[in-house]
Amino acid sequence: MGNYLFSARRRQPRESDDPSPGDIAPFQGAAGREGFLRETTPSSTFSILVKAALGKNISVPVSLDDTVLDLKVKLFALDSDFYPSRSILIHDGDQELVNEQTLRHYNITSNSIIHHILRYDQESQGSLSCITSTSAEEFQKLMQSLFIEEERFCLCSRQELQQVKPEIDPHILREQNIYKACLPGPGIFQCSKTGLAFEVESAASIVYRYDNWSTHLKEADQNLWEPAGPLFNIWALPGTVRAVYLPHFICVSGANISGCSIAHFEFKKMTIQQPKEVMAFTAVLENPSFSLLGVVWRKLRSAISLPVHSLVLIFQQLSAANTTLHLYLIPDDSSVKQAIERQEMSWNSRLIPKPPPFTGLFFGYRYKICSKQNVKIKPEPHLPFCYKSPEEQQLYVEIYIKKMEEEIELFIRDGQNDIVVWEASLRSGDICFSRNVSHIPSGADFLKKHKTELCSRMGQLSSTLLLLRDERVINSEEEQEVRAQNTRQERNRFLLDLVENKGSSAQEKLFQILKIKDPFLVDDLENFYLGIFRVFDPNSCSRTFPCKIHCNAKT
Repeated sequence: MGNYLFSARRRQPRESDDPSPGDIAPFQGAAGREGFLRETTPSSTFSILVKAALGKNISVPVSLDDTVLDLKVKLFALDSDFYPSRSILIHDGDQELVNEQTLRHYNITSNSIIHHILRYDQESQGSLSCITSTSAEEFQKLMQSLFIEEERFCLCSRQELQQVKPEIDPHILREQNIYKACLPGPGIFQCSKTGLAFEVESAASIVYRYDNWSTHLKEADQNLWEPAGPLFNIWALPGTVRAVYLPHFICVSGANISGCSIAHFEFKKMTIQQPKEVMAFTAVLENPSFSLLGVVWRKLRSAISLPVHSLVLIFQQLSAANTTLHLYLIPDDSSVKQAIERQEMSWNSRLIPKPPPFTGLFFGYRYKICSKQNVKIKPEPHLPFCYKSPEEQQLYVEIYIKKMEEEIELFIRDGQNDIVVWEASLRSGDICFSRNVSHIPSGADFLKKHKTELCSRMGQLSSTLLLLRDERVINSEEEQEVRAQNTRQERNRFLLDLVENKGSSAQEKLFQILKIKDPFLVDDLENFYLGIFRVFDPNSCSRTFPCKIHCNAKT
């Protein structure tokens, strides 16, 4: 059985599905009922009983037009032991439910009982290579440049919200990360991976993922509305979220915010909703009805476009001759950034963190990449600035440096006004030379050298124990012994001692799991002791694509 794709085939609209006055237009692609949980009328919603693999009975609210994958995602939010990609749902004794089919297809009613069994096949059981870790932390939080006149600085500042690290189904396809935020109580909490934030009045679990504008925004609507941030597919029990804070990349210090709206896709139609408040980097929607939501901006009729917060991403091609770099200039959209990271890591690249442009950029403009030193820029130094959905190939230029000097200065100039909008220095410490690549430690070496630090800093114990059990390193009784310890530090120490006693093979498996579950911790511990700029060797990773690097070291 292959991996499950996080997509769904939905019913065609019926003749009775008349658009409401607020509807902009019906759209093509999966949306509406194809989203996560949404508020529906009582007549279209009912509950079914799912008998879980670990003996629990779970009541799940569904509608007939929910897909089987929708049902799995709801279970992922309601049950901490349920993972969509590792689960099989059975109906009528022996009928396996297929992700893309609707509950209507299987004639499921309120009297139906669904059985959940775990999927143990070669794909989920045999190797850690099928496990995908969390995406990289945001690197573009460095200081703005000090070499530009004061009036050209962006005046937007990010609102400081309480950060939560979402849980991610560790076995899901890497292009289809599903995030689950477990909010502890009343307050406003922001996802550390996506920038999405929720205001809740009590503890809540919310599941969400990125989606693609190009799939859902009809061509006619693209003439009127412009995507201004990631598109999210969100699932939550109705009434649990008081307000949602949706990320956007429009520089509000230089824009008329009256053009900002929220696009809501439901029942194969797009409706436009007005945010309660538009702040720098987020737009607030109160009492949201969840499915597909994202910030859009009404296109201006004049030739003047809106200033946009942007990112400069530079990747070094580790397998290329001399020094070969890829430079991207993109809107500050976390879904696009993560898609580029995945692509570059599959090309054996590593990110070189640099600050963002210090002023807003404009869609439709061409920006020139240049340097005072002798470098080759292909295919041409001018890079168009535009928005492309995450699944599209993003534009970049290749920078070839035959002989790396002590320092290379890179600039980006506004091709229309010949004004510098970004500059950064590329130093020899930023570049991965063969002499810098550290020897990759064995699992036993790593755990022994960093045991004290791991006892105090190792996190995500529940999922680590689950993976160790899947890899047959520990059994259920040993897992319970670990959980029975009083403090986190004691639990970590007990686990490390337990694995150490099982030998080098068990230690290697725990090491690989730590690299997947918390790559930043592993990277931090190794490079702290080496005293070098953090360098990632992709050959050391057992997954389908390498871990991201995380660096805050001074060069």
